Amino acid sequence: MTSLLTRLPSLGGSGGSARRRPVGWLAGGAALAVTVLGLLGLGLALVVVQTLDPDGGLPIGSSARLAGQLWLLAQGAELQLASGPLRLAPLLLTLLVAWGLSRAAGSVVGLRELRTPADVAPVLAVVVGTHVAATLALALLVDTPGAGVGLPRTVLSALVLALVAAGWGVLRDSGLSAAVADRFPGPGTALAQAVIAGTLTLAACCTAVIAVALVDDVAGVSRLITGLGGASAGAAGQVGLSLLLLPNATAAVMGLAAGPGFLVGAGTLVSVGGVTLGSVPALPLMAALPDTQAVPLLAFVSQALPALAGLVTGAVLGRRLGDADGGTVTAALWGVVAGVGVGVSSGLWVLVAAGRLGDGALAEVGAPALATGLAIAAQAGIAAALSAAVSRWRSRG
Repeated sequence: MTSLLTRLPSLGGSGGSARRRPVGWLAGGAALAVTVLGLLGLGLALVVVQTLDPDGGLPIGSSARLAGQLWLLAQGAELQLASGPLRLAPLLLTLLVAWGLSRAAGSVVGLRELRTPADVAPVLAVVVGTHVAATLALALLVDTPGAGVGLPRTVLSALVLALVAAGWGVLRDSGLSAAVADRFPGPGTALAQAVIAGTLTLAACCTAVIAVALVDDVAGVSRLITGLGGASAGAAGQVGLSLLLLPNATAAVMGLAAGPGFLVGAGTLVSVGGVTLGSVPALPLMAALPDTQAVPLLAFVSQALPALAGLVTGAVLGRRLGDADGGTVTAALWGVVAGVGVGVSSGLWVLVAAGRLGDGALAEVGAPALATGLAIAAQAGIAAALSAAVSRWRSRG
């Protein structure tokens, strides 16, 4: 039996080509499973919500089409509606898609114990190609005259998402991430860890601002949940959509914390310079907006969040610098670099979180990405420099 098994790889060609074929099929199947399972889960959730509607809700076919449209929107697609273009990615769903692609590519690499760039490149190519093909097929299926799908943008955004997510999974599970970080000048791994820590700290604090604002207006949340009718279906649908858009709201608060503020259409602007209120979508998440034209105290408190993120960034960086990475002055300089990295990552977050809801009053939703990123980079960079110097001094002492 053992001798027979050892001969199996040589059947049908060389052993190397035989080993590559199963890897390709495995990678393609894993990538396709992300789309299939994601659509099944999303469609099932929508069907359950519709069954709670006392008026019958949407039929199963319409629920399935809506699930496909949400899946495409999460990847940056644009729908052409009668009211204008709809382009707003529910970022929580986007993160789930990215996590699935990362695990799909990483699992294949880990299972086959691939460790070199030449070995992992085919896995990355197959995962990305399969995901883009599946996304294109889905776009063609859900495209209707009343909700057309922009194919060029859909394909390009799916390609970028798959490259980033699957690429990260391949690098992580192959062990090549450390080698890539070492190619950058300076302490690449320590910088990456510090930037991630600072960005997540800022995001967590901005999400806490939203939670405090919602708790402060529980009555408003209740009114928005029950205001559209539909009994349990309406409430479940609104709460579910608000959860999917929570990372988008976090990005908006980043704009508020950085200074420029954020827009919810042409009539609503929230910043420390003033508040303008207009019509907004009836979602529980919107209860976090101010009730009056006065700037809330919470908006002023949020101005400290970029600096707080910078302090965390510098502290993490200072602790992870090695003996050969210099002293306190060098740590301060690298702290500036890490703080700028937090600004760049936050600006990218704000960029992908923004969008538009038609051509009318909600044509622009979100914070200005460039201004937000620059402001966070300046504030976090200064704070990170001081924190990294102190942390480095204490670690060497």
